[in-house]
This record gives sequence, C-alpha cells and structure tokens, in this order.
Amino acid sequence: MMIKKTFCEKCRNERDYITQSTHMVGTLKGREYSYTGTEAHCKVCNAPVYVAEIADANLKALYDTFRKENGIISLDKVRAIPKKYNIGKRPLSLLLGWGETTFSRYYDGDIPTKQYSDILQNIYGDPEYYLKVLETKKENLRSQHTYEKTYKTAKDLLTHQTIGKGKINLIVQYLLNQCEDITPLALQKALYYIQGFNYAFYKNFLFLEDCQAWVHGPVYPTIYARYRTYHFDPIKNVDPFDASVFSASEKAICDSVIANICCYSGKTLEYFTHSENPWIMTRGNLPVTSRSDRIIKKQLIGQYFDKVRMKFHMVDPRDIKDYTQDMFQQL
Repeated sequence: MMIKKTFCEKCRNERDYITQSTHMVGTLKGREYSYTGTEAHCKVCNAPVYVAEIADANLKALYDTFRKENGIISLDKVRAIPKKYNIGKRPLSLLLGWGETTFSRYYDGDIPTKQYSDILQNIYGDPEYYLKVLETKKENLRSQHTYEKTYKTAKDLLTHQTIGKGKINLIVQYLLNQCEDITPLALQKALYYIQGFNYAFYKNFLFLEDCQAWVHGPVYPTIYARYRTYHFDPIKNVDPFDASVFSASEKAICDSVIANICCYSGKTLEYFTHSENPWIMTRGNLPVTSRSDRIIKKQLIGQYFDKVRMKFHMVDPRDIKDYTQDMFQQL
C-alpha cells in the first residue's frame, strides 16, 4: 500500500493518504463503462482526497476500457508507431493524408474514430501494410530524407518478420490452394486449429503470430487485414503451390484440418471456437458483442488441444475428425 501526502479538505491540512483499487463506472459518449480505478483516502480521517496523478490514471483507465470495448487501438500502440517506423508524428499524419496535428492528438490521448483506428492498427501490426501506404502516399511527405529513413526501417522490420514469421503465410497459401471456397472467417479458424493440433501432436507451434479473441472467434489480425475485402465471399484460390516447403508432420496437420475442419462453414466453426476454453477464458466477462484485442495465449491453446487429443485418444492427425464430428453433433 502506497503512502504519500496531499491536502485533506476535511482536516484542512497536508495529510498522508492511502490508496486502494476499486470498481468504478464512468460515462463516455453517452454510455457507461465499468473499470478498475484507484481511490485515495486521508490516513487520519479516511475522507476521500484529490490526487492529480490518481485522477489522471483513472481517466486513462476509463479511456482504455472504452477503447477495448469498441475495438479502438490502445494508446500504447499509438505511441509505439513513430518509434517503430522511425518517423515523426507530424510527417506520419501528413503521410496518411490527415491534418498535420491529427496523429499528435491521438498520441496525446485523443480517441481516434473507428476508421482511423483501423488504419493505425494495421500500421502497428503489419510493416507490409505500412510500406504499401508509404509507397502510394510518399508524395505527402515534405522531405526525401524522411521517406528514405522510414522506408529503410519498415523494410528491415518486414525482412525480420518474414524470416521469423513466414510459416503462417505459407500455410495460408496452402489453404487457399487446397480449399475451393474458404471464406475469411473459415480461414481464421483453420489457422487456429492447425496451430492447436500441431502443438497437441508434436509439442510445438507452427508459427509465431498470436491470435486475438474477437467477437466471431480467434483471429490473426494481419491475415484478417489482408483478406478483409472478401467479407463473406470465398477468397480467390492460389495456384500453384509447392507443398515440399512443409515437413511430413506439418503437412499431415494441414491436410487433416483441410479434410476435417474446412469442410464446415465459417459460422459453424465460429460455434466450435465459442465453445472452447481458449476463447472463452480470454474474453472473460466481456459482453458478447464487445470488440477486443485480447491475445489468446499460446499456453492456453496448447493446454486445451492437449486435453482434446487425450480425451479422444487421438493417435495421428487423421483422428481430428473424431473431435469435429463430436462438436458438430452438439450444434
């Protein structure tokens, strides 16, 4: 428990105060939000006291809750973007075609619109997306040096990401090659099940990316951003694809997921994931329709699918059908 001094209105004197966490409710844009805040009380008379930094922290907690429940990028991510891409706040705002101080306002705590938030979220999570923006809108920058330094930084990030995170892209290409009518929703679920069952059988995760507990189930944000324009339509097939990039065990998992999971619609697979502990535990007490960027921890995924494998006495990846048939029968 932290003890500091502030002025107590009741005692009319400087007093030590104590703090404690408490449930709070605040209103933003006509809607109430519940969050965990901090109260300060005089140590002598126990009257509530005002402490500027605590009031600021409570306001930030309220805004953070608003952001999470409405799918708005977090302030920490907004503030990380200029450093991540080696670009100033004003040049970034100009690059995006916004007012010169618009990004600075978001950096200082203003809440962006959902449209602007989605752009910033894509930039934060995907150097490839940022490079596309940079190439198409570089004329908005006032300095060639600014363009060159941010381009180099983003290119280096993308190269590093490709080396460390290339597997998920190969799996996506393989799924699009093998599945004739896979939608963005079904694609997300297929990736999730490939990740989970690969761990269950071989005790390692195939790719580094984390999925998030979105309203419609587990989602890998960078993959979502890539194919979001398809909405509910099947994604265009990829042809040809050289499957020799996979090991025998990797291909066995992918093929079984294609045969036993991708045969179901995206909405059916959404029902599956909504019944599984990783998504349920990560969402916690969030309302059903609340947006969220909470990460489903790989540990949760691994533990769950380990139990699935043991419960259904799975011997090899072909046995995944036993689990999916059981889930379908519960519909």
